[in-house]
Amino acid sequence: MAAMTRKEAREEAFRLLFETEFRADGDPEAIFALSEENREVAANDYIRKVYFGVRENIDEIDELILRHSNGWKPSRISAVSRSAIRLCIYEMKYMDDIPLAVSLNEAIELVKTFDDGKMRAFVNGVLNGVKNEIEAAKA
Repeated sequence: MAAMTRKEAREEAFRLLFETEFRADGDPEAIFALSEENREVAANDYIRKVYFGVRENIDEIDELILRHSNGWKPSRISAVSRSAIRLCIYEMKYMDDIPLAVSLNEAIELVKTFDDGKMRAFVNGVLNGVKNEIEAAKA
């Protein structure tokens, strides 16, 4: 099997985060192992890092969502968009090797592909707010 591109790995991490929305009380290690087995996805460091990173930092990530979503609690956001937003925030906040704009654009593409078209503007607004906050903190 050929090595995955970052875009393909990001989509797999997104799918895994989305699946977890329906098994939130499940053991993340078991969910991850089952997903690898069922999809026959080769071990990928990026997928593992993002999946477990989001799970470990979910409270902080959701607080950022809450701050930048005009009062919408993360639970009110569709599971698809919520998963894409969480993935993007994790990349922007914890992965220095990915430009913030790339993370944001890739999240918007995931939402355009997998969610209602109306969610794109909302997700873009939330993520731009988070991006601006992260950039201000680095300055």
